[in-house]
Amino acid sequence: MAAMTTGRLLVPRRLSGAGPAGTAPSPAGPGLWLVDTTEYRAHAARHAPDTLDSVELARAAEFVRSADRDGYVCAHVALRRLLGAYLGMAARDVVVERAPCAHCDEPHGKPVLPGGTLHFSLSHCEGLSLLAFASTPVGVDVEPVPDAAAIAETADVLHPREAAELAVLPASERPPAFTRVWTRKEAYLKGTGVGLSADPAADYVGAGPDPTPPPGWALRDVLAPEGHHAAVALALADPPAEAVDLGGR
Repeated sequence: MAAMTTGRLLVPRRLSGAGPAGTAPSPAGPGLWLVDTTEYRAHAARHAPDTLDSVELARAAEFVRSADRDGYVCAHVALRRLLGAYLGMAARDVVVERAPCAHCDEPHGKPVLPGGTLHFSLSHCEGLSLLAFASTPVGVDVEPVPDAAAIAETADVLHPREAAELAVLPASERPPAFTRVWTRKEAYLKGTGVGLSADPAADYVGAGPDPTPPPGWALRDVLAPEGHHAAVALALADPPAEAVDLGGR
């Protein structure tokens, strides 16, 4: 994956994996795409009426802040257009359903495609969206590096070993290290379909330079624009994890 040295990105920009060609990504790894809201906003707004479904259009209209609305529209237009490209069909014809909830079996779990032949995950923060497409369950997360006060309020939700790893770091290194571990954790939990309804402290993914993937999963950091961290988690069809190229660093 080519390094990104500036905050202005070609969008949607393919970070890794084969490009859409009417088939699902290879089992060798996911297709990763990054969307810069600033660059993609006008394009997404122009295509939204012919790309998003009625539910998505209604959801977009509910946002009060233009930045939130732009982020949602950019992320979901990119998602539908890429899904359509992978599946070889019109973006608006893609049917996205909700999986059963992991806790109550009601249909409000993570977004899925009928049949389960293509898996996807979407994460967005203000200004950026990260999307992944794979042949096995996949999860992604992208986050801005928070300030020290925000870390102090949330560090207690980490695994005890992760909290201990953060505690020994110099104060200046804790914000990026915290964001690194949090994106890994959320990517994994999104990939499982449980999300943050599960206890984030239950699984250890590591706060150091190299992530520790949970059993049955590959986990990698994704190169993100300055001031952000990102990660991708991929369910393994055939271990070992080192055989899977996630396009990380």
